[in-house]
Amino acid sequence: MAKILVVDDASIIRNMIKLLLKEGGHEVVAEAGSGQEAYELYKKHQPDLVTMDINMPVGESEQERGGILTLKKILSEFPQAKVIMVSSHADKEILLESVKAGARHYLLKPIAQDKLLAAVEKVLGVEEAAKQG
Repeated sequence: MAKILVVDDASIIRNMIKLLLKEGGHEVVAEAGSGQEAYELYKKHQPDLVTMDINMPVGESEQERGGILTLKKILSEFPQAKVIMVSSHADKEILLESVKAGARHYLLKPIAQDKLLAAVEKVLGVEEAAKQG
């Protein structure tokens, strides 16, 4: 079971992701609707994994790709952070940018439970296998 921070500016998406993760046996330790809130909650909880929307505000102002800016900010202070980026756009440039910025994986909305859980397992799998073996 992983401790996960769910980040998306749309509460309906956050709730859907939380439900899918909980049904998959994971614990959602916190949720955030902006990049600044995500950064503060990451510092507080230091979860095993973060799901992060790519297009969301960083703070009070709207900002495209705010998730990528937040990803960079979290990784600058916590280089071990594991982040799965989530996007409603299949734009290869943006997805590549997020991977180059340090994302471990990405998913496209709408998110199917099997794909979400497989991504979580893939990102955390190496670490979990090392603990067991």
